[in-house]
Amino acid sequence: MEITANTKLLDLLEHYPHLEEKIIAAAPAFKNLKNPVLRKTVGRLATVEKAAQVGNIEVLPFVNLLRREAGLAELVPLNRAAVRAVYPFGRDDPEWVRGQPQFVVDGTEMLARGEVPLQRVNELLAQLAPGGFILLLTNFTPVPMIEAVSKQGRQVHHKVNPHNPEEHFTFFK
Repeated sequence: MEITANTKLLDLLEHYPHLEEKIIAAAPAFKNLKNPVLRKTVGRLATVEKAAQVGNIEVLPFVNLLRREAGLAELVPLNRAAVRAVYPFGRDDPEWVRGQPQFVVDGTEMLARGEVPLQRVNELLAQLAPGGFILLLTNFTPVPMIEAVSKQGRQVHHKVNPHNPEEHFTFFK
């Protein structure tokens, strides 16, 4: 299970019960999570981000603390301005790809590490906010991924950087 700022506490604690103490230590107001009835009520509504706000701590370091404790890789803050400067837009691009991506996945880097980008993209698709989209960076046209995501009824747009044919940008919504 992926841990992000939007992860519901109930889901988090069902997968990683040992994180309860970390949440309570960061936000003592959430000590109600120990009560099974309140855990279901509060946990269903509250997110990791809300726990960080209540605990008056920064969200990303708290998410990364929970991720480390769960044995997951830390999230790296994304410099959205730098990503925005990377891909050029043209008249043929749909309007929905012109904003900032909610998530950026470096598929080329993942493949070099032996990881499967489609799995990561599918995880992130489930977390997209309304109007959000994923930008997948590769050095090839990821045809199997485009087909798999299209079959899910998702919008997909692919383009090659006109200034560098080794840079492929695939957008998923």
